Amino acid sequence: MTARGLVGLDIDGTILLQDETLSPGVVEAVAAVRDAGYEVMLATGRSWMATRRYVEQLELTAEYVVCSNGAVTMRRVGDDWERWHVETFDPTTVLGLLGERLPEARYMVELGSGQRLYTGEIDDWTLDGGREVSFAELATEEVSRVVVVSPQHDEADFQRLVAEAGLNEVSYAIGWTAWLDIAPQGVDKGTALERVRERLDVPQDQVLVAGDGRNDVGMFAWALGGGGRAVAMGQAPDEVRDAAGEITDHVEDGGLATALRTLL
Repeated sequence: MTARGLVGLDIDGTILLQDETLSPGVVEAVAAVRDAGYEVMLATGRSWMATRRYVEQLELTAEYVVCSNGAVTMRRVGDDWERWHVETFDPTTVLGLLGERLPEARYMVELGSGQRLYTGEIDDWTLDGGREVSFAELATEEVSRVVVVSPQHDEADFQRLVAEAGLNEVSYAIGWTAWLDIAPQGVDKGTALERVRERLDVPQDQVLVAGDGRNDVGMFAWALGGGGRAVAMGQAPDEVRDAAGEITDHVEDGGLATALRTLL
């Protein structure tokens, strides 16, 4: 049976507070929307390894999960999950450009298999099962993402770096303060969600997505372009709020739960 609609939710700053506790009312609101017949799924910049716990915690029954900013889509198979669709690219050029400009930064790549290679420990990133390598080894095979972490640089520094390096062959999102997350060209949460929507045969105008970061702008455009809804969290940066169709309350005030209840 076709779902009543498709709901795609970001994790950090949307479902989760900064201390990684759940936003007020989210569990109850997600359950109500799910039980009303909507396909409620996660669409996150996190890897699958750092996402699965929230699928289970929220008791989501959706068949798919979008991870790594759209480069990886997982599909439920019985009691387990498979890497259903993975986008990769050759990171050689982009790593060369970044390495010249940020030689002291810490780097990580995620391979198509999900394994992570990194040049140094990165706070707040899940590196379990990963392997520390030299910078040169990062580019030995295709990857689904490149992450650059440089705490001494701010958003303006990263924007300048992107312009100077001419990163026009990959898609990128700048984190709140210290990192640059680079995905294959033309890939974002929206492209992955469209693949899922087509598979589930959900009408384009029966879509709602919610998020708070620059990596959510692509899925906002995708949802709005099909006549659906795009909700920005109240604390989102101005450019993210401007890209949305509507704005809800701050994550600390239960903004996601408020937005989800409008579907009931």
